[in-house]
Amino acid sequence: MEETGAMKMAARACDQTRRDRRRAFLLGGAGIAPAVAALRTSQAQAATAAQAALPVTRYRTAAIDGVNIFYREAGPADGPVVLLLHGFPTSSHMYRNLIPLLADRYRVIAPDYPGYGQSDMPDRASFAYTFDRFGALVDALLDSLRVSRYAMYVMDYGAPVGWRLALKHPDRITGLIVQNGNAYEEDLKDFWDLIKAYWADGSPAHREALKVLVTPATTKFQYTDGVRDVSRIAPDNWVHDQALLDRPGNADIQMDLFYGYRTNLPLYPVIQEWFRARKPPTLIVCGANDQIFPAEGAHPYRRDLPDAELHLLDTGHFALKDKLDAMAPMIREFLDRRVAPH
Repeated sequence: MEETGAMKMAARACDQTRRDRRRAFLLGGAGIAPAVAALRTSQAQAATAAQAALPVTRYRTAAIDGVNIFYREAGPADGPVVLLLHGFPTSSHMYRNLIPLLADRYRVIAPDYPGYGQSDMPDRASFAYTFDRFGALVDALLDSLRVSRYAMYVMDYGAPVGWRLALKHPDRITGLIVQNGNAYEEDLKDFWDLIKAYWADGSPAHREALKVLVTPATTKFQYTDGVRDVSRIAPDNWVHDQALLDRPGNADIQMDLFYGYRTNLPLYPVIQEWFRARKPPTLIVCGANDQIFPAEGAHPYRRDLPDAELHLLDTGHFALKDKLDAMAPMIREFLDRRVAPH
């Protein structure tokens, strides 16, 4: 009987323990519910704040001297301006991933030249496709946006367009980012032989031979040549560019510009003198494996800009498409350190 009574007492104790645990759980749950609700509110507020902080790119068009110029714009209206000037055969599309990485602090503007991207493509019979004209239109666009001070990112064709802006307004440039864009004849190597032949005589035969440069194979080559891991390059890049090159009449526009590129060479000594006189803060970051503007063309900048920061990356012509993860922090740090304080 004593053993049975002890067992009953133990059973009652176990039952009481279970009841106490259940009560504690229920009481605890009453306290947990508000905490969970508060946590969810905090998470929602953080997500809202993150979305608010994420820069929004706006896509605009301005009528400049009778031509509709498309441009991408992002960032605070009163932020230091960074002008992104694209190369051949692309458009402001090439900067679409870089823009939001700068636009939390900087006002970023990336236009399309006529005949490129979403800008008008006027008939060659009534519009001169020249680098002088491109420079004048970009300058007028900046005036319409009330931009009087800006850093420039110049790449490929963006370099001769940018040099014209710098020579017209030598005091407006707050800094330079140079990526596979040239200001020295040392950069015009073997790739340019066919183009130089056209410069020499302007013949229809040499013009026709240059049309290989607007074919799908060449457009893809520009993005993939010299790239170690091609899986890093989105095929959208060359598909997008080729669709615009294939528009009726666009190939002849490109031939006009290939021929007109010869007008950039006489500007090189003048822009080099501007480098020496103005000493703009300069970051040079280039694809070392580029056949169009080889790495040899990056080093001469240091003759005239000894304080320029030079980085050669293991990639090709469109370095930004392969090395955005390396280049964006480099560009941002340069702007924060050398340009924003001005």
